[in-house]
Amino acid sequence: MIYTTSHQSVLGEIRLASKDHKLIGLWFLGQTIHLQKFHTESTNTKSITQRIQVKHDDVVLLHTKQWLQQYFAKKNPSINELPLNPHGSAFGKLVWNLITQIPYGEVCSYGELAKEVAKQTHKNAMSAQAIGGALKRNPIAIIIPCHRVIGTNKKLTGYAGGIDKKTMLLEHEQSDLERLYRFKNS
Repeated sequence: MIYTTSHQSVLGEIRLASKDHKLIGLWFLGQTIHLQKFHTESTNTKSITQRIQVKHDDVVLLHTKQWLQQYFAKKNPSINELPLNPHGSAFGKLVWNLITQIPYGEVCSYGELAKEVAKQTHKNAMSAQAIGGALKRNPIAIIIPCHRVIGTNKKLTGYAGGIDKKTMLLEHEQSDLERLYRFKNS
């Protein structure tokens, strides 16, 4: 069973989803990511509506709402406080794990992230476009902070929630676009 609820934030309505006591989705109302994708992996033949239940008292969803309240109050909560289970490919999960290392208030370029992914996958190079594709499929916005990845020229590009939301999140974090995060040992 997938449990869902919504949360009102300064950026508008945010939707949350949990399954098996873990957060599997967080997206902005109107964002292209939706619950349909979580059902394509299931062999269960029940209709989607039978497998989704709005549940405002789900512990994971309540904890996530508290995390969001702390985040929007600029208290910089730890991602480790939440049980996450983002659905995706091994490549996507590697990229998402790496961006969780980018500190609050800092940014990283697609190119820098591509270099780190290439290093960790023992490849000579990785395209920034492949990184962008993985970030586009990030099912847990804000918490897995793909908004902290910017163009090499420091341009704000590509965000599934919209560039306006990316801009607002970076402004909220008071991110310095001139100070690019470097992965350790890179």
